[in-house]
Amino acid sequence: MPLVFVTPGAPAVAAILSGDSEVAVIGAASIARPFVQGNKDPVIIGGIKSLLTHSIVAKPDIKRPEQLKGRRIGVSRIGSNPHYFAEQALRHHGIESREVSYIQTGGAPETLAALVAQGIDAAVLAVPTDAQALKLGYRYVVYGPDLKIAYAATTFTSRRSIIAKRSPVIGRFMRAMAEAAKIMHTDRETMYKVMGKYLRVDDRKLLEASYNVESKALEPRLEIKLAGIQSTLDEIAPVDPRAKTVKPQEMVDTRYLDEMNKSGFMDQLWGGKK
Repeated sequence: MPLVFVTPGAPAVAAILSGDSEVAVIGAASIARPFVQGNKDPVIIGGIKSLLTHSIVAKPDIKRPEQLKGRRIGVSRIGSNPHYFAEQALRHHGIESREVSYIQTGGAPETLAALVAQGIDAAVLAVPTDAQALKLGYRYVVYGPDLKIAYAATTFTSRRSIIAKRSPVIGRFMRAMAEAAKIMHTDRETMYKVMGKYLRVDDRKLLEASYNVESKALEPRLEIKLAGIQSTLDEIAPVDPRAKTVKPQEMVDTRYLDEMNKSGFMDQLWGGKK
């Protein structure tokens, strides 16, 4: 299985639904809408991240969440994890979505660039981009990790039709990902090297800050948290009432996680820990 980058949001969803990719690393929201609309083929086979760790940063004159009313807030895409985080975080502070303007930027670097260019007033960012914004003089208006918003932010998603044809391959892939999760949680130095390479960051403090925040939200054993999927369905329900009839269990297939646990693979990998 080659590793291919696809822009988060609609492009990533299109890749998995069209069959261009066999497994996608995407948020549950990406497949929840097509699932609710009747496409039952996409299925979550593993959990990666079960909490949202984004934050809202803004120029210095915006000091409190309520000052975001009437402002332009940059998110990668409408329907993306940053957008969902902003909706939940603002609601937590008594602000409805109609009271702000969301500006789609395309990705985290583009969101930061838009903030610097004054194309937006505030930005929804995660580590390490939020830390980069702070170094430029911007400030946290909402620090997301403190909110602990349950959400299936990142999952391993495939399709039932692919699993029916290529189950052994998907199974081997999931075992490799379980081994990667072990490394993520136990070998900081290796993680700093990997993060530095793919994030193109060589600042040790930024890498440490990123790891310290993100590692707390990652699933050591790739567990799928149903509460996070339910949050996605709850968000869709006001727009599409059919979401109320869908149960989180319908969107998951735990066969690979079950096999790794029952066979003793996970216990052997972790030595009985985690």
